[in-house]
Amino acid sequence: MIRAIALDDEILALRIIENYAEKIENLTLEKVFNKQSDAQKHLNKFPVDLIFLDIEMPAKNGLDFYKNISQNTKVIFTTAYSEYAVDAFSVNAVDYLLKPFSFERFKTAVEKVKSNIENNDAKHLSIRADYKLHKINFNDIQLIEGLDDYIQIHLKDSTKITARSSMKSILEKLSEKDFVRVHRSFIVPVNDIKTIVNKNIHIGDFIIPIGETYKEDVMRILNK
Repeated sequence: MIRAIALDDEILALRIIENYAEKIENLTLEKVFNKQSDAQKHLNKFPVDLIFLDIEMPAKNGLDFYKNISQNTKVIFTTAYSEYAVDAFSVNAVDYLLKPFSFERFKTAVEKVKSNIENNDAKHLSIRADYKLHKINFNDIQLIEGLDDYIQIHLKDSTKITARSSMKSILEKLSEKDFVRVHRSFIVPVNDIKTIVNKNIHIGDFIIPIGETYKEDVMRILNK
């Protein structure tokens, strides 16, 4: 199921997207917004797979709005202006719908999202940070640390990537067989757990405590 929201300052445009979305299986349009601030508040709390996004808006240009989304959300731009197409695809937009667009054209764009998700390499994590989309190989991740409203991805080359995300949200993007949450503040690669001493996991130079809440999950995965 693709979870989506729509953001457009024109109410009629939002109604058309709502109407089209209702006709497509495995697509849930969870919310629509005509103010960027309201959409941003929603995105800060709830992960979504897709955003239908207008470009010309009163507050911030839709392209700039998308660049500031920290979670890995796919975008279909919906606009009356063709001159933004190159810029839209430079930020990895799945599609670019010129208003007024038909239901068939809308459906084709959503099918691209479905195909993109299904064909996405399961051994990579894509996440937005520092105004860029990072594609990180699972094998390069040493551990993921939770820092309040942010997460810090520690890579095996000693670099770090900090992004706005919850631990729950980032865990949903990872393979269950490859990663396990061992503490409210730590997610680690299963295959890199070599030593457990006094309820602590040793990974590289890190000593990570196993939280009581997560102890059963850790032992279950290790005993598979």
